[in-house]
Amino acid sequence: MPSFHSETARSIPMVAVALALIACAQSQPTPTPAAETKPVAQPTPPPAPPAAAPAPAEAPPPPVVQIDPVSIYFAFDSADIGAEARTALMKLSGQAQTRRDVDLRIEGNCDERGTTEYNLALAQRRADAAKDYLVRLGLAASRISTVSNGKEKPRAPGHDEQSWSENRRSDVIPATRTIGQASR
Repeated sequence: MPSFHSETARSIPMVAVALALIACAQSQPTPTPAAETKPVAQPTPPPAPPAAAPAPAEAPPPPVVQIDPVSIYFAFDSADIGAEARTALMKLSGQAQTRRDVDLRIEGNCDERGTTEYNLALAQRRADAAKDYLVRLGLAASRISTVSNGKEKPRAPGHDEQSWSENRRSDVIPATRTIGQASR
């Protein structure tokens, strides 16, 4: 016959396990369905400070208009401005009107034929004709100077019609350019 103590000793561990299970089951909170949970009111955060207005982007400076030198050509013994020369002077006038800080210099030239005095006078008439046309296009006469080179500064060194036609010209250049650097 088993003794009371041995039976009790065997049943104690089982009772202890049963009590532990009951205690665990009772100590866990009962889950609340999600629909029944109420959100906890959170304090409203202070409004963010207003963003600093971006600095206005500086507009790039307008491109500097270049005044391109121009040569206009004349017929033999003439100071009349032809259609091609008028077109070239109109383009130059547009450039010069945007650059009021730049003056113009017009250098009249002749071919080698004729006397020195005659060629100086004809070259001056050619330079003056170009100046008058630019003034009619709206440029201030005070911005334009003229000079007569006569036959003293030929562009083409030959003694033929092609060279002479190249030398019958007026060069219109920005006043800061070196004399004689105008191109056709």
